[in-house]
Amino acid sequence: MNEFYPEGRLLNSKRNQEALRSVKNITEAFYEGRILEGRAIICNNEHDLIVDLGCMKGIIPREEGALGIREGKIKDIAVISRVNKPVCFVIDGFITDSKGEQRAVLSRRKAQEICVNEYIDRLTAGDVIDAAITHLESFGAFADIGCGIVALMPIDTISISRIDHPRERFSVGMNIKAVIKNKDNGKISLTHKELLGTWQENADLFAPNETVAGIVRSVEEYGAFIELTPNLSGLAEYKDGIRPKQQASVYIKSIIPNRMKIKLIIVDTFDYEYMPQQPKYFINSGHIDKFTYSPESCSKIVESVFK
Repeated sequence: MNEFYPEGRLLNSKRNQEALRSVKNITEAFYEGRILEGRAIICNNEHDLIVDLGCMKGIIPREEGALGIREGKIKDIAVISRVNKPVCFVIDGFITDSKGEQRAVLSRRKAQEICVNEYIDRLTAGDVIDAAITHLESFGAFADIGCGIVALMPIDTISISRIDHPRERFSVGMNIKAVIKNKDNGKISLTHKELLGTWQENADLFAPNETVAGIVRSVEEYGAFIELTPNLSGLAEYKDGIRPKQQASVYIKSIIPNRMKIKLIIVDTFDYEYMPQQPKYFINSGHIDKFTYSPESCSKIVESVFK
């Protein structure tokens, strides 16, 4: 049975390594139709990918490089950019090249078709899945949700605390969890903030009279919003010289659940090049029908409903 993960997860697995150990084993994988992974080492002048399989070399013909290549829906850069990275594939057969060496003919496109039919098409809104960040744009993060198939996570779904760019949360190659937000004509949209905890779950990590670390997210005339966690911010009294994205040490004056407010006092701020940290999840598997961020005692209801 095939397992469906973002590309790179299978590469060093025992099952994958065993399949690539010998010609006999790789031939068995061919007859079983198994999805395997190897590292692409060359993209030749015809845009075929050459893949290191350990016991032999494999070739992914250009049109087999990804779903949509042969139809012109996907540009060749989608194949070229896989060089020196893991690629998934099924084995189409074997050939002997001009030097008399045996090579496996591979198809990444067919592996993606299997992933779509047996996994992605069966996902529903609210499902929690594995994903891996492939690239970042100002409007959102793109993530591999299985066999190199990419979905968009809009910037406003990454966390409750607002950010200017997804690179403040993620880095390319980071393994994350995500939630299927919706599916529309084959296009999948992701969300992330529902996995990072409710207001109360995050507030329970802190207590009044503590001094804690935070990030200045915005500065207004009436004060500064300080992020304590990606899903929790508090309002601090204004202080001269503070700027967005600075690190801050803040004193917690009070935590008020029924108003969803945390009152802070800025002790110190300083410039610091913040590196994205691996997200900490309150939910990391299963399915979500509804996520209610706001506390029960709060009159304002903030929630996500998945249908």
